Order: sequence, then structure tokens, then C-alpha cells
Amino acid sequence: MTEDDRVTDQRTGPPGAVTGRLQHLLQAARAFDRRRPYVWDVAVTLFWMTAALTDYASSGWRRLAQNLDVPDWQLLVMSIGFTLPLLWRRRHPLGVLLAMVPFAFLNAWTGAILQAHLASLIPVFSLAVHRPLKQLVPAFLVVTLPLIPGALRYPLAAWDAAFGPAVWGFSLTALLGIAVRSRMEHLASLVDRARRLEIERDQQAQLAAAAERARIAREMHDIIGHNLSVITGLADGGAYAAKKNPDRAVQALEAIGTTSRQALTELRRLLDVLREESPSADLAPAPALSDLDSLIAGVRAAGLPVDTTIEGEPVPLPPGLELTLYRVIQEALTNTLKHAGPSAAADVLVSYGTDALTVTVTDTGQGGPAREGGRGLAGMRERTALYQGTLEAGPHPAGGWRVRLRVPLPEGTAP
Repeated sequence: MTEDDRVTDQRTGPPGAVTGRLQHLLQAARAFDRRRPYVWDVAVTLFWMTAALTDYASSGWRRLAQNLDVPDWQLLVMSIGFTLPLLWRRRHPLGVLLAMVPFAFLNAWTGAILQAHLASLIPVFSLAVHRPLKQLVPAFLVVTLPLIPGALRYPLAAWDAAFGPAVWGFSLTALLGIAVRSRMEHLASLVDRARRLEIERDQQAQLAAAAERARIAREMHDIIGHNLSVITGLADGGAYAAKKNPDRAVQALEAIGTTSRQALTELRRLLDVLREESPSADLAPAPALSDLDSLIAGVRAAGLPVDTTIEGEPVPLPPGLELTLYRVIQEALTNTLKHAGPSAAADVLVSYGTDALTVTVTDTGQGGPAREGGRGLAGMRERTALYQGTLEAGPHPAGGWRVRLRVPLPEGTAP
């Protein structure tokens, strides 16, 4: 690159800089016009009135005139009559055209052919941009019909000096207005689409936040509810055994400590994952079916006898589905600890079928109505629905309570 090229680059700036500045100026002008529309209306009107009066004062109109003996007062009235109504061109464009009709008629009849009559194209542009396009038909008649008297009086020059420029000027102005209108409508549709996408994005973010809050609430309920139930059962059993068998009381206290530490570990894992600013979050895997043994051991230590049966050939499952199955079993056993009574026992059956997996938790306890309320059962159903499964909970025909979950096996995992 030569020195001259570098100087040119420094003057013109990066590509698109000039266009960006022009767009910024246009946006600033539009914003000013929206705040003070009369300023622009007065400026346009004064510009065209000055041009018309200059044409009159300099006798430039004589180059096209068919009659050079038009009185000065008529020329002055026509110059003002064609330009003064432009003050209202944006609010009443068709009305402005109608207000120009007498002056257009006088212009054609006298043969003056003032160039000020071209100002009638400005309200035509406003009509094409802001009004229904069907109004262009009467506007065309308003522009051309006043030229008929002049065509009758000066037939030799009627087309060249009157009809030709009027028709071509009207057509080009209308097409330009329609093009500007199409661009404005396109930009408005883009702005509206961007606004709707922004609203949709915010709604999706709110839905995602609500879903995340519900997930956290389920996790917290499962962790705290289950472990506190186990701790309560161990504490009650330890208090009862302390009088007759101190060794059993010590075992109960040790089990309470173990269960409490497990609960704290799970809570820390959940909370650390939520803390985005913590780079050292504990990323230990969430509970799965392989952790059932420790779960059931804790429930047994709390005083609830539990039998476990696995039917079929276990298959690898997605971590989310394993967490769901674990939490449903945990919640069902927690409800048994809470409501079944001291002499209850529970059975856990995990059955791998050809196309679905079934988990059934039954117990021999009571307290059915108390189990039907609360957040635990609703949480189990929500978890199951995430994997297109079904969950049934209710009294067992043989007595006690049964929770039965069935979820279809994901593709590629069926035995």
C-alpha cells in the first residue's frame, strides 16, 4: 500500500463508516421530525415557495409559456397557490391536491405553464407512502383534468408542455412513493418480528427458570424429606433402645451421623452446581439405580424391613432416567416410613421388560389418605412424565399401599 492509499484510508475510515454516519444522521432527522413535525413542514413549504417566486421574479417561466402576457398578479397568486398548501401535505395530501385545482386550472387556461405546478407531485408522493393506494386514482384525475382547458386553448403545445410532463411526473412520483412505502412496511415487519422474538425469548427464559425452580424444588424435597424421615426413625429407635440396649442406641446414633453426612453431601452437590461463580463445584454423579443398596440399607437402619427383587436383564439407562427411578423409590420408601406405622414392611420390585421398565414399591402399612396429599406424589408424577412414563399410587388390593411406575425403554437400550 502506497502512502497516498494510507492517507485515503485515514480520510475515508473503515468500510461502512460513511454509511453508518449517514444512517445515524437520518435516524436523528426522523426522530426530530417525529418530535416537531411542523418544523419540517414549514421548511419544505418555504423552500418550494422560494423556488416558485424565484422562477416568477426571474421570468424563467417565459421559456415554457404559451402566453407571455399573463398579468403579474396572476403569476404571483399561482406561485403562492401551488406552494402554500404544502404545509398540510402530510396530514391531508388529497385535500392539498384539491386546493391546488383552481390554480392548476388558471395556469393551464392562461398558458403561463408555471413550473410551480410541479409542487403538486409532493402530495402525490405523500399519498403513495401513507394513504391507501386506491386514492392514487382520484389524485391522477385531480392532477390531469385541470390541463384540459389549456389543451383546448393551446392544442399545438398541449402534450409537450402540459400532459406529457404531468403524466410522467405523476407516474414516477407514485412509483417512488410505492417503493418507499414497501421498504417502510418491510422494515416495520422486521422490527415487529424482532420485538416478538425478543418477547418469545424472554418467555422461554422465564419458562426455563420456572422449570429449573421446579426441578430444584423436587431435588430438595427428595433429599431433605427422605433423609429427615430416616433420621427421625433412627432417633426414635435409638431413644427406645437406650434404656435396654445401649449398643443399639450407639448404632442408631452412628447411622444418624452417616445419614446426615450423606444428606449434606447431596445438598452441597446440588447447591454447588447452581453456583456458577464457583469453579470448584462438586461434580459427583447424581444417584442412580446402582445406589439402591445404600438407600435401602439406610431405610432398614431406620426400622423399615425392605425386600428388593430385580427381574430381567438390567440395561444401561440415561443418567436422568436412573435419577428419576431412584427418586421415585426413595420417595415411596420415605412415605412408608412416615405413614405406614411401626409394624410395616416394604417390597421393591424392579422389572426390565422388552420395551419398558417397571418399578413397584408396596408396603403393608396404613395411612393411605395422608399419602395422597403433599408434594412428594406430585413430584414423582412430574419426574415420570418427563420420560413419557406413567405412575400409579394408591391402596393395594391385598392391603397396604402400592406405587407403580412404568417408563418405556429408550431406543437402543432394550435387551
